[in-house]
Amino acid sequence: MSKIIIIGAGPGGYVAAIRAAQLGAKVTVVEKSEVGGVCLNRGCIPTKTLVASAKVLENVKRSGEYGVEISGDVSYNLSMIMERKNKVINTLVKGIRGLFKGWGIELIEGRGKLAAPNKVTVNMSDNSVRELKADSIIIATGSRPADMPPFPFDGKTILSSDDALNLNSIPKSILIIGAGVIGCEFAFILKELGSEVTIVEMLPRAVSTEDEEISEILERELKKWRIKLILGTKVERIEKKLDGITAILENGMEVIAEKILVSIGRTCNTENLGLEEIGVVVGKRGEIIVNEKMETSVKGVYAIGDVVGGIMLAHVASKEGLVAAANASVGNEIIDYSVIPAAIFTMPEIGSVGLREHQAKEMGYEVNIGRFQFRGLGKAHAIGKISGMVKIISEKNTDRILGVHIIGPHASDIIHEAAVAMRLGAKARDLAHTIHAHPTLSEALMEAAEDVHGMAIHGMPRK
Repeated sequence: MSKIIIIGAGPGGYVAAIRAAQLGAKVTVVEKSEVGGVCLNRGCIPTKTLVASAKVLENVKRSGEYGVEISGDVSYNLSMIMERKNKVINTLVKGIRGLFKGWGIELIEGRGKLAAPNKVTVNMSDNSVRELKADSIIIATGSRPADMPPFPFDGKTILSSDDALNLNSIPKSILIIGAGVIGCEFAFILKELGSEVTIVEMLPRAVSTEDEEISEILERELKKWRIKLILGTKVERIEKKLDGITAILENGMEVIAEKILVSIGRTCNTENLGLEEIGVVVGKRGEIIVNEKMETSVKGVYAIGDVVGGIMLAHVASKEGLVAAANASVGNEIIDYSVIPAAIFTMPEIGSVGLREHQAKEMGYEVNIGRFQFRGLGKAHAIGKISGMVKIISEKNTDRILGVHIIGPHASDIIHEAAVAMRLGAKARDLAHTIHAHPTLSEALMEAAEDVHGMAIHGMPRK
């Protein structure tokens, strides 16, 4: 029976631990804080729980549009919202701990460090040191919010995304630095809860990793929500005052806000792990360099998730964990990044998979584009969510689907039909000819696939 030590119990580490145990390994997990990592405790789950509360509040405010009359002012209880968030987190943490117990996985709470290619030392909470030996080691220490030196986090006025998840009160106004995924998600949450929100982004568009047309629609939605978006400039300096902060932008503008949320990316947690001492190669950004088997430069030592500096998504970390666990025990697997769906929980949501239009063209593909607006669907009108569209990019000669991009209601769920289609090498015609139940939001995918060839039933003729 092989012995495997995993440092970190986030979505990469705990998934790797369970898979390794399923494959017959004796598994020990070392975690310095709590199982579930950033995703469960300070990221994916808590933010989506807050999004859920914000959506309920939005729907209640719009209840009159649905013929539902609510007397009195609509308000919310922030402490109860936070209490619900914490309850969800605690439930899921207990679930992971239960899985560890069920699969016979040992959990050691302490800070792990590599002492040798087959040895880990753990600094325990009582200041004692425990030494562990294994046949293989998997590093899954994740990442943290990147600090911006001119604006160091203080947890009170200058906030990280971690700080924003534990607000005691909603600021009257807030400046968000960075219009990426996290910045835009928090913009909608805080706006719905009553904050005046301004976003400053140095790049020319919001959520710049997405397809350009998706960014354009999101920018329109931000405007509808009266969230001020300032693009193509950056915050040069800030001046702290008694009533808040004045931010001076590179273009000469000034933004006055009660608080600032800095959301400019994440930093790999590779410090004080003993990597250099045993010869693990680390990149310029502090990321651990791995091969397609998730193995580092040291045989028997693997790394997965945000710490390898790749696609920083929880589900990518989980997949990397499955690959590393197999290779650390009995398998010979490689990671496949060709089809990775992603979701952004703005209002409306964004779902994407595959190439953006500009990427496809830069790679030399001749493409056909299909689009369909959600406002063309009966289901969208029935639920009162008509903003957004589906965009499908296919290779002109073969009709093979290269990318699908959705902004609209339940985009995070709908995108997986496209992901399965792409993984199986489907063509746009395959999606178009698949009968979709009516009335559903997924019909937008079928219509967009028909529109690739100008044949969408509920779409206007192309000019």
